[in-house]
Amino acid sequence: MKKLTTEEYSRFSRHLSLAEIGETGQQKLKNARVLVIGAGGLGSPLLIYLAAAGVGTIGIVDDDVVSLSNLQRQVLYTSSQVGKKKIEMAAERLTDLYPAIEIELYNTRLNKDNATKLLEPYDVIADCSDNFDTRQLVGSETQRLNKPLAFASVMNYEGQVTVFNYQNGPAFNQLFPTVPKDGIYQTDDIGLVGVLPGIAGSLQANEMIKIITGYGEVLSGKLLVFSIFENRFNLFSI
Repeated sequence: MKKLTTEEYSRFSRHLSLAEIGETGQQKLKNARVLVIGAGGLGSPLLIYLAAAGVGTIGIVDDDVVSLSNLQRQVLYTSSQVGKKKIEMAAERLTDLYPAIEIELYNTRLNKDNATKLLEPYDVIADCSDNFDTRQLVGSETQRLNKPLAFASVMNYEGQVTVFNYQNGPAFNQLFPTVPKDGIYQTDDIGLVGVLPGIAGSLQANEMIKIITGYGEVLSGKLLVFSIFENRFNLFSI
């Protein structure tokens, strides 16, 4: 087990001051292995906050490059990085933020052939993908492997956040039993306020930190639905 260094005691002093996290929780974060599927709008804030929190190993699955239209919401990247691989730019930013972090990069898309191999080595999975087919695959595979899955989705002005497969809690297919036919889960052709995935991704990161450290109430069996248009947050039971 990796121990905290002198530098890390200073870096994470605000965590260490919290009774619910403390040294034990910070140690768990350092030794955790998480996989983030998608390094876009949701993945950007999530990756930043996981690294800032001291998560020791982060895997990133994404085969896209940074485009100009990404920058309205994908705050992990800059204008000078347009055309470059997202996973490589993400690794640079996260390592600069927390030099002790270990980044494992997968320049690919998750599919039926590689899903088990990619997911199996990690403790907690984050679904930051932008299409329902990938979400359904992640949901079924994490259920089979019994891996906690932090889930978030956004559209227009509204977001959803929940956790699947946590301590025998509900699975993805209990909330989404069928593939929608109207394509509402494709984000390429819909409007999206840039700050929205920032909020949803941050909430998603918070759930992962709670799962790892054991503090607080995890959104298992509950779906948080919020609207930044109406400043409304609602919590539903699954």
